[in-house]
Amino acid sequence: MAEMTYEEKIEKLKSMLAESKSLVFFGGAGVSTESGIPDFRSVDGLYHQQYDYPPETILSHTFYRRNTEEFYRFYRNKMLFLDALPNAAHKKLAQWEQEGKLKAVVTQNIDGLHQAAGSKAVWELHGSVHRNYCEDCGAFYNVEYVRDCEGVPVCSKCGGPIKPDVVLYEEGLSQKVITGAVKAIQEADMLIIGGTSLAVYPAAGLIDYFSGKYLVLINKSATPRDNMADLVIQGSIGEIFAGL
Repeated sequence: MAEMTYEEKIEKLKSMLAESKSLVFFGGAGVSTESGIPDFRSVDGLYHQQYDYPPETILSHTFYRRNTEEFYRFYRNKMLFLDALPNAAHKKLAQWEQEGKLKAVVTQNIDGLHQAAGSKAVWELHGSVHRNYCEDCGAFYNVEYVRDCEGVPVCSKCGGPIKPDVVLYEEGLSQKVITGAVKAIQEADMLIIGGTSLAVYPAAGLIDYFSGKYLVLINKSATPRDNMADLVIQGSIGEIFAGL
């Protein structure tokens, strides 16, 4: 059987979407890079000039505890992109949710762009930069407060250290979020996976809960799950969604 052309794949995706009544989208860093947020895995030369440790080390629970000030220097520089705007993929997903077709977004991203586009049912596997809490009294702080502090941000109420509600390396995912994401995936008749290499566990393992009709993978490069999918499209997720 001849390999489908790109145009044929887009047409097939459209017909699958027309059939679907409960769609779930599972997304990774590739959804945000098109809004200008770099994937910190694609290490640039800046790390080597500015930091003595690789990003995976700096973004670990151990490093956060031991070198909190250095953690925040990296975090403000490399993890906060507050000028970034939702792209065509975020907007299309929000539109589908409003139309009742999309039941949930499950995301590995921490930038809040799905909510900025209007999505309501969003399961954030790795947390969000927009939520920050005092480790001592639990007071909530927005991302601007953390951005504008010098050094380690401290609570204005009790003086305790403030920690972002972001899942660092060595930390477990929220059980409530996992449960919600699994339930959404289990109940979906169509799962679109976009902008993720499916390399990060436990997040990537969640797609094993899908038993619906259509599994679609959209990514710029191949993934370990391509052979399981009903449709694989290699390309820009923003461009593909803009044309739907």
